[in-house]
Amino acid sequence: MYKNIFDTHAHYEDEQFDCDRDELLSSFPENGISGVVTCGTDIITSEKSIALAEKYPFIYAAVGFHALNLDSLTADWCGDIKKLAAQKKVVAIGEIGLDYHYERDSREKQLEVFEKQLVLANELSLPVIVHDREAHEDTLNLLKKHRPRGVVHCFSGSVETAKEIIKLGMYIGLGGAVTFKNAVKPAEVASFVPKDRLLLETDAPYMSPVPYRGKRCTSLLIPYTAEKIAAVRGEAVEELLFETDKNARTLFRIGSLV
Repeated sequence: MYKNIFDTHAHYEDEQFDCDRDELLSSFPENGISGVVTCGTDIITSEKSIALAEKYPFIYAAVGFHALNLDSLTADWCGDIKKLAAQKKVVAIGEIGLDYHYERDSREKQLEVFEKQLVLANELSLPVIVHDREAHEDTLNLLKKHRPRGVVHCFSGSVETAKEIIKLGMYIGLGGAVTFKNAVKPAEVASFVPKDRLLLETDAPYMSPVPYRGKRCTSLLIPYTAEKIAAVRGEAVEELLFETDKNARTLFRIGSLV
């Protein structure tokens, strides 16, 4: 069994976990999972993420508005996120960013909300967890403008884009997609990213790695992703897990539970 498994991006407040959430999360330490960041996507899910973080010592919360949830913006949404971010176990502003695949709201609105949250993160000295789907240029431009600490999660861009992200001092988050048969770009990125800029994630309950693709994802499946990335990089899985655990704790400024 592996240890030092740190899942930097999950959504354990999601209703898909209502049937077994406590049982599942309680099993993590005995299965080598050292930490999890569960991410909000609006006010309600951010509050639920904080509640989970307060219940489990190895879980941490991120708070923010996702690009696809802008219809639930509150009157003083930025102030509301700022208040939530003051909670002890909140370690990041996220999940925030741009999504030009679905575009439920205008690009202008997405850009406005994303930028305000980047400014807030810098004001609070918190890292950001960035969602970038088919919006690489605009995402990169705003990151260059504000230069936050943080990670681009479930990275789907090219090696060239990854190089630009890393130049900004940010991290690259890789998850189950790297195991998919036709996932050429994620594998190329996985082989390139310096070991001190790489993070592992699930995006649970989504993006399960092969051989569980299409099924509910949990942090227990990270070893499949880690094994694929380690193979591509020519590294031992244990070394990869140790380094990515260390990277997560550095980014989110949290210590070891041991």
